[in-house]
Amino acid sequence: MKVLVTGGAGFIGSALIRHLIGESPHEVLNLDKLTYAGVLASLDTVAGDPRYRFVQGDICDAALLSDLLAEFQPDVTAHLAAESHVDRSIDGPGAFIQTNVVGTYTMLQQTLGYWQGLEPDRKASFRFHHISTDEVYGSLGDEGLFTEDTAYDPRSPYSASKAASDHLVRAWGHTYGLPVLVTNCSNNYGPYHFPEKLIPLIIIRALAGERLPVYGDGSNVRDWLFVEDHARALRRVFEAGVPGETYNIGGNSERRNIEVVQAICAALDARRPRADGQSYASLITYVTDRPGHDQRYAIDASKIARELGWAPEVRFEDGIARTVDWYLSRKDWWEPILQGRYATERLGSRAG
Repeated sequence: MKVLVTGGAGFIGSALIRHLIGESPHEVLNLDKLTYAGVLASLDTVAGDPRYRFVQGDICDAALLSDLLAEFQPDVTAHLAAESHVDRSIDGPGAFIQTNVVGTYTMLQQTLGYWQGLEPDRKASFRFHHISTDEVYGSLGDEGLFTEDTAYDPRSPYSASKAASDHLVRAWGHTYGLPVLVTNCSNNYGPYHFPEKLIPLIIIRALAGERLPVYGDGSNVRDWLFVEDHARALRRVFEAGVPGETYNIGGNSERRNIEVVQAICAALDARRPRADGQSYASLITYVTDRPGHDQRYAIDASKIARELGWAPEVRFEDGIARTVDWYLSRKDWWEPILQGRYATERLGSRAG
């Protein structure tokens, strides 16, 4: 099977590619624009494999997409290319509209033309898999879970742009018959995570002895999904999922943000004690909350378990330990990012 992965140099995309090259016979073409969060070093372990190929390009470039589809002849498109950080969407929403909405439209149009020209058997087996987020569903109260039937209620420029792209994908499936799949996942974490996100940010700032910023009172809840579990789920969906269906993917690991930060501090205390003998938790500092910060996300992943046999394998405590160990051992990956792209400054404070 040939798999075109868009956004394959990003966090989830690179995890998917490492999984496909390492654990499957599939061939992979990685199309990535290499914007600030695209890190080719995340793919060093597969870069020399004959089943892997990288092309730098923009999903808004219709001519490039047409050429790549005709040349590579994919059986699956796994569409992950997206602007993906809520705080950055608050500071600059335009890029999110361009990539997530216009880019997805361009992908759909070019894929539709390619798919319509396939022989009947290949046309029947082709899949366009759109990878999205649980943030499109809005915010939950203290109880309840997001299901595949939960009404959309996006609250940030990022989640609104992803909701729009989800609707476009389903519309191309309904109107034109394109065999589409949509997955909505909870918060991912693990190795190779760009340092602006909560878990790597806290690890890196703690190691530098800097304040560990926690938004508001730290009570916001997220369901945490180890990225390698997510990669397995994505493969399962595009190999066995039913066209037209949506599958929620979650980690069954709800934690308050302050609990996540405390878990990281405890892992660092055990592995890299501070010279002054204090816990890293003494660096925790509560800061002004993110504008419009959703209170709670939680995924009901029973459908994918029931219909496709997937379930998360990595417990949150084990995943945090593995993630901290990776960042301790891979300064060669994250230090160049801090020097050239992102210096752990706060983002998302321009609203209001």
